[in-house]
Amino acid sequence: MSIPNYIPQDQKPAARGQQLKANSQQLKADSKLYPQKPKGKWHNRRVVFSVAVLSILFITPFINIGGQPILLLNVLERKFIIFGLFIGPQDYWLFGVMMLTFMVMIVLFTVVFGRLWCGWACPQTVFMEMVFRKIEYAIEGDAGKQKLLDKAPWTADKLFKKALKYSIFLAVSFVIANLLLAYIVGVDELSRIVHEPLEDHIPLFSGIVAFTAIFYFNFAWLREKACTVVCPYGRLQSVLIDRNTITVAYDHERGETRGKLHKNEIRTNGDCIDCFQCVAVCPTGIDIRNGNQMECVNCTACIDACDAIMEKIDFKKGLIRYTSENEIERKSGKSFGPRVWGYAAVLLLLCGGLVGMIATRSDTQTSFLRTPGSRYIENKDNTVSNLYTFKIFNKTNRTITPTIRLNAPDGTLLFAGSPDLTMQPAGMAEGTVFVTIPKTSLPNRKTVIKMSVYQGDIFLEDFETTFMAPQD
Repeated sequence: MSIPNYIPQDQKPAARGQQLKANSQQLKADSKLYPQKPKGKWHNRRVVFSVAVLSILFITPFINIGGQPILLLNVLERKFIIFGLFIGPQDYWLFGVMMLTFMVMIVLFTVVFGRLWCGWACPQTVFMEMVFRKIEYAIEGDAGKQKLLDKAPWTADKLFKKALKYSIFLAVSFVIANLLLAYIVGVDELSRIVHEPLEDHIPLFSGIVAFTAIFYFNFAWLREKACTVVCPYGRLQSVLIDRNTITVAYDHERGETRGKLHKNEIRTNGDCIDCFQCVAVCPTGIDIRNGNQMECVNCTACIDACDAIMEKIDFKKGLIRYTSENEIERKSGKSFGPRVWGYAAVLLLLCGGLVGMIATRSDTQTSFLRTPGSRYIENKDNTVSNLYTFKIFNKTNRTITPTIRLNAPDGTLLFAGSPDLTMQPAGMAEGTVFVTIPKTSLPNRKTVIKMSVYQGDIFLEDFETTFMAPQD
């Protein structure tokens, strides 16, 4: 496959678009990519980082704080626990602020570092490149051997290798599906699915089967298309990065014009010897020399491949490296434009607001309103009573038995019946209550009374409501 030369960033947009479209058509002609096995300094760093990421992914569901998981995303019951903070149905506004903060953080990170997340920490890339491709390399060999195996007629050896590879793929997909379910329903519920009769957990077991099929399809067939076609983050990157963004980039000022290296020649071309090793190792099949492209996930495989060639021919390394367009063209240091500082300021404000909301958040939320259509009652002992209905929402993931107290002015509470206010996690208690206050404490027709909710002697929240009384 012939690879076109680098297209300068200042070339006319129409010409650049036509060239990139031609490249895309060339790549689509190959139904399957066979990237060479990467190796080198950056790949070794990614391996270490990926081991850390995978360890965190598999250990996190088993970490508990105060008897509850550190991270739970139970969309089925609308319960979320994020680093020990329980978010129930009454706190969706808080979840919304957290998601907004997270999105601004992604935008800021992308403006500064491009798709660094994609190449290093995204679970899709980590599992694909550090698990499934490693299995593929171990069973079928490097890119050349994989091509020969796919073109070879079906023999016992080919059948064995394909069956072994896809069986392991299916097993790993099953493990990932269970891991995902552990984040959704929790490890305890997942354990019950494993140990209790299957017929008691048909819906959740069906979910495991469905997710296993999805992950198997993703890693066995969809593969890099999940990043280049399905994931919207690459397209978001296109509108966020600028000439100061740090990405994996080819130094065209140093590399162009390309030309093969010949023995004993006086070289007048650039440092790029047109060896295509950067293309051969790319997991998405692009040519990094064509400039920033949506398909590039910043995996650094091309950096290692190029550095290895530069070392062999005794050229300076870094022809492909982490850098920005401005640093390449202007030889300027890394700098951040006003957009970065603007996003950083917005993120700082959101983080400050989020911390304040969490710090002032109460464990309960009480609705305490006068019963519609009811009037005040004048009692013979010179007191006045109002009838209220109340609802108390438990915003925690533990059982709470609250008590309601009248703080000011002095008075008494008389509950209708004998209500049990015990609330299950994310549960609710409701009832009706008469609030009785002496007339001497009610100088106006409308008086604001102050009330509070306690769990034993522990204060949970306070609130105010209106009390009606006769006006003398």
